[in-house]
Amino acid sequence: MSRHVAIVTDSTAYLPPRTMERHGITAVPLTVVLGDQALQEGSEISTRALAQALQKRRPVTTSRPSPELFAETYREVARSGVSGIVSLHLSAELSGTYDAAVLAAREAPVPVRVVDTGMIAMALGFSALSAAEAAENGGTVDEAVTAAEKRAGGTSAHFYVDTLDYLRRGGRIGAAQALLGSALAVKPLLQLQDGRIELLEKVRTASKAIARLEEIAAERANGAGIDIAVHHLAAPERAAALADRLRARVSGLADLHVSEVGAVIGAHTGPGLLGVVVSPR
Repeated sequence: MSRHVAIVTDSTAYLPPRTMERHGITAVPLTVVLGDQALQEGSEISTRALAQALQKRRPVTTSRPSPELFAETYREVARSGVSGIVSLHLSAELSGTYDAAVLAAREAPVPVRVVDTGMIAMALGFSALSAAEAAENGGTVDEAVTAAEKRAGGTSAHFYVDTLDYLRRGGRIGAAQALLGSALAVKPLLQLQDGRIELLEKVRTASKAIARLEEIAAERANGAGIDIAVHHLAAPERAAALADRLRARVSGLADLHVSEVGAVIGAHTGPGLLGVVVSPR
């Protein structure tokens, strides 16, 4: 289908490749630095390799895409004949990706609107999908941005991690919050709030924390046309069981995705991550 507006996002949206292809969404990869190797997320490092590195306590860091990579992407997308680009990215509180996109947009051959969604993972992915659907229906850049921002505004993301140590090491959560999470060996539940990762609750055991995560997701999934994504890292059975329970509980469910997060989020959460994104259409 011919369209005037193209949608660009980044690799932390974790959209299925077929979905991206069907909706014409382009993802710019972030980088994972494993030892002395800089590897692009999605093509050069697997989540299994990441999990193994983390379990062996090898140094793992992440970095934003370069402005040059964004500029190259915008030029390539513009060559398809679009008159504008909407570039939607993970929270600027968590990454410099948004800033790199803004720098590149100044030199793009067509107008580019760069949006800090304040989201990450499929919370970002659902926003990109809404923007793409608006563009497919003949929407303008402004209309695609409005669709993305409306979707992000109604979306929630909550997750469980076995330990806050990875988030603390990466600077994504404060030392004081990490200390609270570690006290008395409690299991932390976190939420994405105002683009930041915040400690929501401390629960005594992993099983109780996951049950509480399910309760929160079910409470948020009110009404019809609810999309849900269940994310995990090296915990497929746990994720599948949670997804099955949510399917049974959420009467207005439209679609439910189960996926392993990529290396960028995994590097900051560690193996055992279990997350739920609830996003009304």
